[in-house]
Amino acid sequence: MARIAVVLFNLGGPDRPEAVQPFLVNLFSDPAIIRVPAVLRWILARVIARRRAPIARANYAQIGGGSPLLPNTEAQAAALSAALDDLGVVRTFIAMRYWHPLSDETAKAVAEFKPDRIVLLPLYPQFSTTTTASSIADWRKAAARAGIHAPSVAVCCYPAEAGLVAAESELVRNSLAEAKRTGPARVLFSAHGLPEKIVAAGDPYQWQVEQTSAAVAARAGLTDGEWMVCYQSRVGPLKWIGPSTEEEIARAGQDGVSLVVVPIAFVSEHSETLVELDIEYRELAAKAGVPAYVRTPTVGVRPDFIHGLAELVRGTAGSPAGWAPPGGHRICPAAHGACPIAAGGMS
Repeated sequence: MARIAVVLFNLGGPDRPEAVQPFLVNLFSDPAIIRVPAVLRWILARVIARRRAPIARANYAQIGGGSPLLPNTEAQAAALSAALDDLGVVRTFIAMRYWHPLSDETAKAVAEFKPDRIVLLPLYPQFSTTTTASSIADWRKAAARAGIHAPSVAVCCYPAEAGLVAAESELVRNSLAEAKRTGPARVLFSAHGLPEKIVAAGDPYQWQVEQTSAAVAARAGLTDGEWMVCYQSRVGPLKWIGPSTEEEIARAGQDGVSLVVVPIAFVSEHSETLVELDIEYRELAAKAGVPAYVRTPTVGVRPDFIHGLAELVRGTAGSPAGWAPPGGHRICPAAHGACPIAAGGMS
């Protein structure tokens, strides 16, 4: 019976106040995040981390001192394992990009498992060079150091996967019903932003976020004008993609409509949902005069989402090593040159 290792990827988060600064150093040391020569990046990562650490620690203090991302991901891993119990000997592992368990730790555990096949499954539904590509590149280096030789296939993205869309749309319908108790409401699909230059260089993330949002809106029965896509978490001096979530909250206040805010690019709760959306943006909405502010939960371990992840594993476990696109073919328009899938198939 085949032994299959499924490795789930996410960014990770500091688990205690003392971990905040080293977590930030790891984050800003990533060449996919700070795109400058290595020596300069090493210096910048430490300067930025030192300056941002006090603010970040204060944010994490509002949610218990650390990120809940790892426990959330562990719950997803356990649920996925249960959904795959008929596939053979399957074991799920977790590899975080910027905090423990890091890829090197996880690769050692995978090597001890001695799998026949490995499925790499990012918990980022939408592909970006800053998330999925960075995590998979880090994993491949770690796997080589750990002496892993089993063929591995990486799920590149699943922006319109049926289980994800079903889970998100149910949450949207429930939240919209709550928001409409006060009158007209608007749905904001809020995703983490990116600098414009990264998207201009061919990163397909923004296009894929729009695909997810449109699929969820259609499944939830939203009408044109009842929803829109916006972006949060802007940092630094660069120009970022928009519109910003803050701008759309202010516009909702001017229009006198309630808001449903959907963390469309996040599948687990963490600081950007629990602090930025739940605390900071809620306060902003109140000041802007938004009649009601409802934030949908992330999909977490909702059955539709876990079923969708299981189907992704089933559909790719026997695929050739490399990148596996949804449905076996590239979905991104040709303009998105940073898509890892060569035109017409896998690469």
